[in-house]
Amino acid sequence: MRPESTEGVGGGGLLVPMAWMYAEYIADELLRTGDLMPPTTLEYRAGRDALALTIFLSDGPVGGRRFQGVVARMDEWRSLTAYGTSWRDWVCTRLDRLEAAAFESGSRSHDPDLELAGAAWRWLEETELLAADLDAMGPASGDPFSAGEAETASVAREYGAGGEEEGPQVWTPAWQLGLPLGHLAMHLF
Repeated sequence: MRPESTEGVGGGGLLVPMAWMYAEYIADELLRTGDLMPPTTLEYRAGRDALALTIFLSDGPVGGRRFQGVVARMDEWRSLTAYGTSWRDWVCTRLDRLEAAAFESGSRSHDPDLELAGAAWRWLEETELLAADLDAMGPASGDPFSAGEAETASVAREYGAGGEEEGPQVWTPAWQLGLPLGHLAMHLF
């Protein structure tokens, strides 16, 4: 997703982060299609940023007519975001490599794509979201509620009544929540 040539860029012109914006657009479309959560939530942002980083940092072009390039690359992105992969290490390595290449090139202008990707990664690492603690939950046993009681409890939780929580929760870095959401959105595409 890197520009093929940067020659001719100069004269103080505005550098537009097209590669990052395209990666963010693709990630946004994948999440919207999956319809996993409202686009106004922090969880949605975490999923979008994790997917956008995956798309931006993966080698090769994504372009194509009407998502043909996206569909062709989907298996690669799924394997990068799958549970148990070292996605965090992969992101750090790729960002470090791009930053080193930018430094070695001696270019005075900053790469706006790389700056936005770095900002997204910092947000994903530094922001913590409250999520279900899957490690603390035991194996699923029989349903403790009858159908009517479960519906009543659900409505009560939705409107803040009852004071009961849905289970153990833990603060987790945003990328740890966003990565599986992005992965699931790709499967639902």
